[in-house]
Amino acid sequence: MMVALSLGAIATGWGPTKRWRTPMRFSVSADGFPSFLPKEVERFKDPFARELAARIERLPVQVSFSESFIMSSCVKPLLQTKTSPVVLLHGFDSSCLEWRCTLPLLEEAGLKTWAVDILGWGFSDLDRLPLCDVASKRDHLYQFWKSYIKRPMVLVGPSLGAAVAIDFVVNHSEAVEKLVLIDASVYAEGTGNLSKLPKTVAYAGVSLLKSLPLRLYATYLAFNGLPFSTCLDWTNVGRLHCLLPWWEDATVDFMSSGGYNVSAQIEQVKQKTLIIWGKDDQIISNKLAVRLHCELPNAIIRQIPDCGHIPHVEKPSAVAKLILEFVQDDC
Repeated sequence: MMVALSLGAIATGWGPTKRWRTPMRFSVSADGFPSFLPKEVERFKDPFARELAARIERLPVQVSFSESFIMSSCVKPLLQTKTSPVVLLHGFDSSCLEWRCTLPLLEEAGLKTWAVDILGWGFSDLDRLPLCDVASKRDHLYQFWKSYIKRPMVLVGPSLGAAVAIDFVVNHSEAVEKLVLIDASVYAEGTGNLSKLPKTVAYAGVSLLKSLPLRLYATYLAFNGLPFSTCLDWTNVGRLHCLLPWWEDATVDFMSSGGYNVSAQIEQVKQKTLIIWGKDDQIISNKLAVRLHCELPNAIIRQIPDCGHIPHVEKPSAVAKLILEFVQDDC
């Protein structure tokens, strides 16, 4: 199951042709990338991955479980609007680069859109390794929201990011106006027996998780008929954050903590929720979409035909349209 969840790290090369940039507060490479990104970012062929990577920055977040600020990676909004802010999370062991297909479309539609890296993944500075368990991830997201977003948000969680979103909204209901769950991984019982592995075995397993062959295979499973060259490029995009020096420690810490187990919390979600699901998801059956729809008190469901586990990668126009309509509903 944990290997399947890593599919959330995959992304495609699709997006609009016109973009604007905000000033950056950090040094950049000769190619315009933030200096804290692994140098392998320069090998990306996907032009939209390159564009979004150039927009990633780190903001200081003071969390309750550490005396030090965590320089937290995100993509900030280009627009300042009166609409509710949209905050995009990502899947298991992924990063904000997962959103490079859909985020530009949401911005072009006039939405104030953030893409935020979940603590322990993405490109935050974890040199002073903090705890990366569920409670720490929740507190980090809350403190980020409290410091920078400051308004009730439309929180979007794909795959395991849906479990992150449900755990967050149940504990911090005041921070979330609406919820969007995409091919949600919310019925897994945490990391299961993986949490009981000896550390040496856990590190060996995590090392395999970032391996190019496994990631390449995961990308192949997620999409139909993907050319090898594209599959390889998307794989490199999806595993870029794994090349940071603290990635293994942070991932082992999360897996050893037991992970997310939110099935009992689903019925506690009171916010209006949009469920989006790819009809051809080979990772998580769309039968679970129907179950989730039945268990959420206030939800609507939309399934996307000819689409797999990551609709915001495979069908970005459809996902952006659904999110836009959902945000604008009741406005």
